[in-house]
Amino acid sequence: MTRPDYRFSVAPMMDWTDRHCRAFHRVLTKRALLWTEMVTADAVLHGPRERLLGFSPQEHPLVLQLGGSDPTKLAEAARIAEGFGYDEVNLNCGCPSERVQSGAFGACLMAEPDLVADCVAAMRAAVSIPVTVKNRIAIDDLPARETLFTFINKVSAAGCSVFTVHARAAWLKGLSPKENREVPPLDYGLVAELKRARPDLTLILNGGITTLDQCTDHLQTFDGVMLGRAAYQTPGLLGEVDARLFGDRGAVPAGEAVRAYEPYIAARLAEGASLHSMTRHMLGLFAGQPGARQWRRILSENAVKKGAGLDVLRAALAAVENVEA
Repeated sequence: MTRPDYRFSVAPMMDWTDRHCRAFHRVLTKRALLWTEMVTADAVLHGPRERLLGFSPQEHPLVLQLGGSDPTKLAEAARIAEGFGYDEVNLNCGCPSERVQSGAFGACLMAEPDLVADCVAAMRAAVSIPVTVKNRIAIDDLPARETLFTFINKVSAAGCSVFTVHARAAWLKGLSPKENREVPPLDYGLVAELKRARPDLTLILNGGITTLDQCTDHLQTFDGVMLGRAAYQTPGLLGEVDARLFGDRGAVPAGEAVRAYEPYIAARLAEGASLHSMTRHMLGLFAGQPGARQWRRILSENAVKKGAGLDVLRAALAAVENVEA
């Protein structure tokens, strides 16, 4: 087990941070903490576990995010996750989608800190890996400061010491999940106030962060930062994370990352995976650089074709490098 370092994380994102995406991100950064898409406890207990939970060894350190609100089911799901080799298990208390609300978990749990505390206690009793929580600052019309502080105090009393806080309230009615990532105002100051009040806790800031300069600024206050869409849509910035935020030597050039990802792609192609299922996560790699348009066009048009292989990826990379030359 690799003990997580919380300075920089890539957020869990449904339909995005699958195992192919994480393997790609890992060739760009060795130090970032990577997260799975959210998986419900019921799916872990009753679904196809290898497909839902399987990952490659190079993905470590890796967090499995669970959705649910039944302490017994969550404890068993956490035990299964530990058996699979995950470095940490996280309870989702921040997702605002209607599907999550109908299951009585996600952001609606911000209004039920005692239940979340029971869930955390049960999960911690079941595993030896860290059990953490990702949450919002409030939901709907609940007062943000009171809601956040009450939630954190009750859940931390159950033994959780690491919280990733999306610094927005979630509006469960009237806003889509996409709008919930953009419309409710950010309140970094409230999360900073929480950090001052609870220096004993590890607090990771999430929400609205798009650049490594912003990450550096926030790390003056918080124990870690989490990027979501910016890390996914412009993954080239991940190549600078280890050097900029961890003090390691040298950034990872985009072309070098592509070549480092090739053995993984070859292995998955041999298992029957499609090229598109992997290259779809790479489209933004050269964003803002010469050749970016050719890169996206070649991959978009050709990776979806039946039987597409590494020659497509190499042709796309050659197009970028020819422009640069």
